[in-house]
Amino acid sequence: MEGRIACRNVYAILRICRGKFASIISISPNHNQPLALNSELEPSAPLSRDVAWTSSTPGAIIGFSDKMSADFTELDYRQTPFGELILRRRRVRSLGDLEVFEVKLGDAFLMSSLFHEVEVALADLGLAALNAPDLDVVVGGLGLGYTAVAALKHPNVRSLLVVEALEPVIGWHRRGLVPLGHQLTADSRCRMVLGDFFALSSSGHGFDPENPGRLFHAVLLDIDHSPRNLLHPRNGAFYKVDGLRSLAAQLHPEGVFALWSDDPPDDVFITALNAVFATTTAHIVRFPNPLLQSESASTVYVARKS
Repeated sequence: MEGRIACRNVYAILRICRGKFASIISISPNHNQPLALNSELEPSAPLSRDVAWTSSTPGAIIGFSDKMSADFTELDYRQTPFGELILRRRRVRSLGDLEVFEVKLGDAFLMSSLFHEVEVALADLGLAALNAPDLDVVVGGLGLGYTAVAALKHPNVRSLLVVEALEPVIGWHRRGLVPLGHQLTADSRCRMVLGDFFALSSSGHGFDPENPGRLFHAVLLDIDHSPRNLLHPRNGAFYKVDGLRSLAAQLHPEGVFALWSDDPPDDVFITALNAVFATTTAHIVRFPNPLLQSESASTVYVARKS
């Protein structure tokens, strides 16, 4: 589980940000004191108020205090119906004092600005499948805004509707708490809608509350970790054939649905896509992981109606 893991032998690996990011913590032989922490996470810069590491010795807890440091700032903390929502900024010394913004919801680490290549690829791959001159696009899930900004860089995007279920996330962008906030809010083509993407997809009224029944050329989705690894079990119906049909009904005849996934291509989900869409492609997007000094990968599905 995330934020609280079992320490086995000498090392424990804390995996956050959708499996893309790990830090290695050295644990003393008696399993009750941290000996050293790599430079990505300083002992004076805790991950969040609830981070702790559980050792393999029953009852032994290893953790950090709530004290913030110059290298770590909690920018916002809110209680939401989905759990506590945290926006934080920290400095990664081993990467030239790079500022990294992170989002955590409940026990799940949703996003890090350190890893956004796939969020950009989601927009680029999805929109590359379209030939229309004036595109109306939906982005499901605002996050730190990388997919939305990437979509707006396409000159043929006429309008962008970003559907976000958490009001504080929209507020971060409007208040300029995240790096891309001003860029999104200053673009007249972009409009943010507070709503449940999955509920709107199946509602029959569509994604745009100001224009019920409006059709779109592309829907770019980045909310759940994957079609199997969901933020909430109720989202699962969307990834079945009936849920995908409801979504496809909101697309123009040659419309595109693109989805980010942290898992490898899923044959079961591809079969569901093929039952609804004329063509489906699963793109494996690889990107460098400087903290692990290795390569990571995610999947972008692109499905077209005709």
